[in-house]
Amino acid sequence: MARTLRSDKLLFWATILLVAASVVMVYSASVADALDQARPTIGFFAKQMAWATIGIGLLLTVMRVDYHTYQRPQVIWGLLGVTVFLLLAVFLFPARNGATRWIGAGGFTLQPSELAKLAVAFFTAAFVERRMHRIDDVGYALMPVLIVASGLIGLIVLQPDLGTSAMIGAIVGAILFAAGLSYRYVVGGGLLALSGVFFLVFLYSWRMKRIMAFIDPWSDPFGSGYQIIQSFIAIGSGGVFGRGLMNGVQKLNYLPEAHTDFIFSVIGEEFGLIGTTIVLACFVVIAWRGLRAALRAPDRFGALLAIGLTAMLAVQGLINMSVTTGLLPNKGIPLPFVSSGGSSLLVNLIAMGILLNISQRASPLAAGLEERA
Repeated sequence: MARTLRSDKLLFWATILLVAASVVMVYSASVADALDQARPTIGFFAKQMAWATIGIGLLLTVMRVDYHTYQRPQVIWGLLGVTVFLLLAVFLFPARNGATRWIGAGGFTLQPSELAKLAVAFFTAAFVERRMHRIDDVGYALMPVLIVASGLIGLIVLQPDLGTSAMIGAIVGAILFAAGLSYRYVVGGGLLALSGVFFLVFLYSWRMKRIMAFIDPWSDPFGSGYQIIQSFIAIGSGGVFGRGLMNGVQKLNYLPEAHTDFIFSVIGEEFGLIGTTIVLACFVVIAWRGLRAALRAPDRFGALLAIGLTAMLAVQGLINMSVTTGLLPNKGIPLPFVSSGGSSLLVNLIAMGILLNISQRASPLAAGLEERA
């Protein structure tokens, strides 16, 4: 008798809770921006609600598609080809805030670098699964992965977008580490990546200012340190229980990017320590259940893909929350499932749908042992 496929309800509902928080908090955090642009205050809410509805529909669809579909060469190379094409196409569109990261059409925008995270996860998991018996062979197993990942990272760095580039490196690194890559390569690759980051930081003065603001934001409180100081004020003024929904002050033209990269700060101000702890707990659940899905996956491809997708979601969430609380320099990456933005939300929900599908297909032995426990 065929085994009934069961979804990981805890993982599913943690995701739905974050998406619900996104719709509410984007509306609350975007009021000032809407008024400044002479747009209806309901506009950001309506757009985020539309993206959330489409995204949840995609999640429910994708979680019913066998994840082995993404192991097929035509799917992997097709997605990589489309991603590279779109990453090149962004340079044909006008820059926004000094960056060329978006393709705009009909009032909607697409950020191809988000799609690159899925593409590199599929490619790396499938390629490494076939060659992990010689994972430490540079020419045989590592070099092809590094060439593909470096190509995508290079195109994204040119936009410029260092945060998403770092996330692609984290996805690839997590998969290679899970595949058993020798520690000498892990340490060496980490040092090489850090060297590249330092070079890119020193190459641009505005990145150096971000580093200095991270070290001492009060040295330039009205310049490079302004955003993080306003984030501190927002989170600190929320206390334990917060000011209440819609009652936040820092979002009113004090805290830049309140409904995107710094939405966690608005949550802290309006819902206090309790609200931020709930959000953090949701990402802990995603990390825990994602690793659990990897451990229980019936094959190596499923395990490696689950590791990559878990790193993509949980690590980015941790980085965003660390930035808003001053634990890391500002990297300009959104909070998964919560920040405003259609491309990020759709890609993250597709990734979660794949992760849920992997969790459904746990090996009978692993599932049986867990049920008896």
